Amino acid sequence: MRCPFCGELESQVKDSRPSDDGSSIRRRRHCQQCGGRFTTFERVQLRELTILKRSGRRAPFDREKLVRSISIATRKRPLDHDRVERMVNGIVRQLESLGETELPSTVVGEMVMKALKSLDDVAYVRYASVYRDFRKTEDFAQFLSDEGLADEPGE
Repeated sequence: MRCPFCGELESQVKDSRPSDDGSSIRRRRHCQQCGGRFTTFERVQLRELTILKRSGRRAPFDREKLVRSISIATRKRPLDHDRVERMVNGIVRQLESLGETELPSTVVGEMVMKALKSLDDVAYVRYASVYRDFRKTEDFAQFLSDEGLADEPGE
């Protein structure tokens, strides 16, 4: 594993342990060249996934892009990082277990929406606002009404 500090190709593993949900291995590493310490994670990848975008373009599935979009939706929410990580791992496992190597982006978006709805209403609405491309406040109001998230008048 390349050292992120000096670029040395060799590093020594000092400690390995499974993550809480068992979906990855956490490795503490030490670079013998510069003395830097860093952590890496190993995950099982069942198959290479390709995402078919709305525009028709194809792109390789990027777990980090999924993590970033969920992080934006959950920013400043009282959510445990490990719980969000388990949610991401669950989505990735679901995608891989569909048996397809090419998936429409809508499948990913709907899985994220479903997972966020069960996790946090505010994060769910934040994600939906980008995913569903809300343009006006009426779009928010209609979505909240359809989802049963809007307060009734007088409450």
